[in-house]
Amino acid sequence: MKELFVSILGKPFGIVLFQLLDATRFTISLSLIAFVGGGLVGLFVMLVRIAPSKRLKMTAGAYIWLFQSIPLLMLLFLLGLGVPRLLGIDINVWLAAGIALTLYASAYLSDVWRGAVEAIPAGQWEGGRALGLHFMQIVRLVIVPQAIRLSLAPTVGFMVQIIKGTSLAFIIGFHDLMSIGKRWANAPVADTEPFIIYPLMALIYFLLCFPLSLWSRRLERKLGGISSRDKPTLA
Repeated sequence: MKELFVSILGKPFGIVLFQLLDATRFTISLSLIAFVGGGLVGLFVMLVRIAPSKRLKMTAGAYIWLFQSIPLLMLLFLLGLGVPRLLGIDINVWLAAGIALTLYASAYLSDVWRGAVEAIPAGQWEGGRALGLHFMQIVRLVIVPQAIRLSLAPTVGFMVQIIKGTSLAFIIGFHDLMSIGKRWANAPVADTEPFIIYPLMALIYFLLCFPLSLWSRRLERKLGGISSRDKPTLA
């Protein structure tokens, strides 16, 4: 494949483009890790946040406040550089970047999903209790199907923020699109000047993010609201 790029584009541009596209797969992989990990943790935090217990609500609220307040760049520094040096251990960059982005994503996704749950009319909860359902049954059978519809568009939209957030992982040695592009932009090689490499990197990020933005807007127009006839009847 590399030879194909070189034969079409020549050297060094063919090599540069091949390496940038090859590194993009690591950007996509890290984004998926962050989204899946952040989604699972965020779902748990959201359930704790809407639980009847005030103590649990405060705990989940503190978690969200903490990881929304700490910049992603600082999380990467702490987990990728600070903690390993403090404890005298080596942490794999995939692990450090994955944990940092998972914490970052979970705090925001849990807030998005909590907002969707709280947008469901209180009568839906009351109807579930009137039918004798306990808290988790109401959440699973009544609330979640409606909340998914409300939260789908902003969830897809947040995937764009996750992809862009992965570009910061290069500071801890993660070899993604940003890392490879920055290396080429700083290399003393003809035709790899920053004004060539950085616009090319921006184009690749754009091609990753723009379809998701369009999908999010389409979902928002299609599923943005729940009409009265769409709400499930509990009684």
